[in-house]
Amino acid sequence: MDDKHYFIAGTVFPAPPLAPGLYVVATPIGNLRDITIRALETLAAADAILCEDTRMSARLLDHYGIKGRRVALHEHNERAKAEDIVNRIAAGQALALISDAGTPLLSDPGFPLIRALAEANLPVFAIPGPSALLSALVVAGLPTDAFAFHGFLPPKAGARANAIVALRDSRETLVFYESPRRLDDTLAAMAEHLGERQAAVALELTKRFERVHRGTLAELAAEFAASETKGEAVIVVAGAAEASAPDAADWQAALLVAMADQPLRAAVDAITGQYGLKRKEVYDAALALKVEK
Repeated sequence: MDDKHYFIAGTVFPAPPLAPGLYVVATPIGNLRDITIRALETLAAADAILCEDTRMSARLLDHYGIKGRRVALHEHNERAKAEDIVNRIAAGQALALISDAGTPLLSDPGFPLIRALAEANLPVFAIPGPSALLSALVVAGLPTDAFAFHGFLPPKAGARANAIVALRDSRETLVFYESPRRLDDTLAAMAEHLGERQAAVALELTKRFERVHRGTLAELAAEFAASETKGEAVIVVAGAAEASAPDAADWQAALLVAMADQPLRAAVDAITGQYGLKRKEVYDAALALKVEK
C-alpha cells in the first residue's frame, strides 16, 4: 500500500498529491479529534513532516496511521536547516510544518523558515485549525473586538514586571501563555501592576479536565497561590479602561494660574501635558482667557 494515506476509525483514505511548497499545519492542542480532514491529507501527502519534537508528534501521526518521514525542526536548529528546506522546496518538494500542539509560529518555532521562504519567493500555505490563543479568547468572557497576543512573559521577576508595566495603558484585551510553574507569580505581578482588572485563566483546553477560572487579577492571584496547577495556561486580561475626560472647569482654572506665572506658550504646554488634552484646545482657551483679562 502507498504510504501516502491516513486512517479514520479504521478506514483508510488516500491523500491527494500536494503542490510544492511549505504547508503550515495546525494540530490539536489536546483532543486528537480536533484535527481537520485537510490537515490529515496534507500530513499524509507531504514528502516530509517538520516537527518541533518528533516524539511528541508521533502520538498524533501514529493515531491516524500517517507514515511520512519526520524531521526535527526546533528553536535550536531551525536557522541552520532553513537553507536546506528552501532548496528542497525549490526543487519541487512539499513539506509540512507542525508544532507540538496548535498553530505553528505562535510562541513556537518556524518564523526564520517562513522568512527565508518569503525572501526566496517560494509558496507557503496555511492549513488552519486549533489554537490555544483563540480558544481561550472566545471563552474568557472579555472583549474580542481588539486583542494583542504577547506569548510567554520573561521568567525572571524583574523583566516580567517591566514587560507588564509596559502594557499598562494598552486598551485591547491582552493574551499570554504561561507555564504552570510560574502561573501564581505571573498573576501576582499582573495584579500588582495592572490593578483590579477582570481576567480569565484557561487550563487544559479541549482536554478532559478543561476549565476556565474568571475573576479580578487579585482574586485569580489568590486562588492560584493556594493550589498546584498542572497543564499549560492561557491568561486573558481586560485592557486598560478609557480615561474619563478631565473637567473643563478644572483644567481651565489651572491654565489661568499657569498663565499668571509663565508665558502663554509655556502655560499651554504645561496644561496640555498635565491633563492629556489637545494642544489646540488648550491654546484656544488660553487666548480666550487672555482676552477676558
